[in-house]
Amino acid sequence: MTRVFLVDDHEVVRRGMKQVLDGAPDFVVVGEAASGGEALARLRTSTCDVVVLDLSLPDQPGLEVLKQLKAEKPDLPVLILTMHREDQYAIRALRAGAAGFLTKESASDQLVTAVRKVARRGRYLTSGVAEQIAAHLGSGPEHPHERLSDREYQVFVRIVGGRALTEIAAELDLSVKTVSTHRTRLLEKMGMRSNAELVQYAVRHDLLP
Repeated sequence: MTRVFLVDDHEVVRRGMKQVLDGAPDFVVVGEAASGGEALARLRTSTCDVVVLDLSLPDQPGLEVLKQLKAEKPDLPVLILTMHREDQYAIRALRAGAAGFLTKESASDQLVTAVRKVARRGRYLTSGVAEQIAAHLGSGPEHPHERLSDREYQVFVRIVGGRALTEIAAELDLSVKTVSTHRTRLLEKMGMRSNAELVQYAVRHDLLP
């Protein structure tokens, strides 16, 4: 029996995932958490075979939770299940130690298959992610947005999505000054001078949220 731990801040989403997994005879959901801190605390004292982790959590970014979880339990497979598009976060999540990446749009059809795959120490990649990785490996020099740290990329995505610095600070639980510093650094790394240039870049590379 594969023991699964669910991490998502929306109870209705967790309930839906549990319903899907309960329909398979080889799964049992052994725990749930609504935030990154709660997940890390519970996983230190509970035993499971797979963690299904959302990237958008209320207290800290899912990528940071993933990195900390892999530092504490490197052999525990983590499947990312998120509303974010594959081309925005898949490669970053895999680099951080995820065993698979799945969007919530595909969850009802692919969740059981994905959990089974990562539970067997495999990697679950949709065809879109596999193509993205292949293109990334063969593309030569990286694109400017790929030079950004995970936190800078989170700020970048929100800026091109039209959010003000105060909104970004609230969403990421950071000070406005810290968000402003991230903005300055990401502009420097990408060789740009304004939010307008960032938006134009995002449009050209299909990175708008």
